[in-house]
Amino acid sequence: MKKPLITLALFLLMCQFSFSQNWLTDFSKAKEISKKEQKKIVLVFSGSDWCGPCIKLDAYIWKNTEFKEYANENLVMLKADFPRKKKNKLSAEQQVHNDKLAEKYQAQFPLVAVLNFEGKVLGRIGFKKKYTPEDYINFIAALK
Repeated sequence: MKKPLITLALFLLMCQFSFSQNWLTDFSKAKEISKKEQKKIVLVFSGSDWCGPCIKLDAYIWKNTEFKEYANENLVMLKADFPRKKKNKLSAEQQVHNDKLAEKYQAQFPLVAVLNFEGKVLGRIGFKKKYTPEDYINFIAALK
């Protein structure tokens, strides 16, 4: 009886990883990949453990299968997180990196900035309950 349960658990774990979002946290790396693959950068400023709209944006948009499939093919996903809980604290280096990005892009929470490979803002969007994953895809796709 243990063998089928272990097999099922491994299968579910593999499915989770195969559909997970590929988030970067390094802006230079994101720009490098963006230029090489000719993809837009989606820079998300989030308070992952305290900002209600940020948490909803993650649950309704970023974790949505349709959006993840689109993102994996067309986007470089970059997250600048600003957690407040001690258990989620970032390294000092990552915090400085995120602080610089927040200053540069005048971040509010949540903020989604769509950038070109040079880091130039093509468009900005936030979170509203009425926005669907398709709305985000259409917004991002329309930016030049």
